[in-house]
Amino acid sequence: MKVCVLGLGTVGIPTALYLHEHHLETFGYDVVEKSVKGVKTYSEWKKVPHADIYVVTVSSNSVESVCEQIAGKDKTRLVAIESTVKVGTCRKISNDLGLRNLVHCPHRYWAEAPKDHGVRQLRVIGAVNKKSLDNGLRFYKTLEIPLHVCPTIEVAEMCKIAENAYRFVHIAFAEELKLICDTNDIFFEEVRKACNTKWNTEIPEAREGILGACLPKDTGYLKSLADCTPLIDGAILTDQVYQEKAKKTK
Repeated sequence: MKVCVLGLGTVGIPTALYLHEHHLETFGYDVVEKSVKGVKTYSEWKKVPHADIYVVTVSSNSVESVCEQIAGKDKTRLVAIESTVKVGTCRKISNDLGLRNLVHCPHRYWAEAPKDHGVRQLRVIGAVNKKSLDNGLRFYKTLEIPLHVCPTIEVAEMCKIAENAYRFVHIAFAEELKLICDTNDIFFEEVRKACNTKWNTEIPEAREGILGACLPKDTGYLKSLADCTPLIDGAILTDQVYQEKAKKTK
């Protein structure tokens, strides 16, 4: 089985290595030259060999363009989109580009803890049709990756952005609690530690704000699906206020 990983970044490189370790003939593609131990890599698409499976791990805004490249090479092979996308993206790609063998199995990779939260962990999967789902399940079973099967591909898309938006709101609560504690000269970490002794409470750390690309971006994706999102709006505002105050105290 030949597998091509498109996008050799934070997720793509460990994914390619994982595939290689599972004795699949693996090669990678990225617009920037990358080196991955044991994996042949390419920076020119025309030089990339045909594959049986294409695994997409590029940034969200590049998913459609790389899928267009795949469609130009081979419309029949399985395309597994692991990148986070807006709801409706996968089916649109399938319809517009004629990629009828397509699944969405969003990654849950956490670079800070690759051993416990790496490539191999429980994930969700959705597909554009039953044949795609069967092919996707067969592929990920080969990789020993446990899966929760979603009834539609849109559920899988929504799941991923909802996970990250939930995390955003969760952290924003901690940030607001810290602001309240600071105003009242109460040590936030001691409050947090005390609260977390309760079995169903887990207040996260409040650091320098909700940084990075994923959580803010995916929270924005979820917010865009409805006109009224007061909880999300409040979380976004809280993080903005928190970051502004954090900068002033430096």
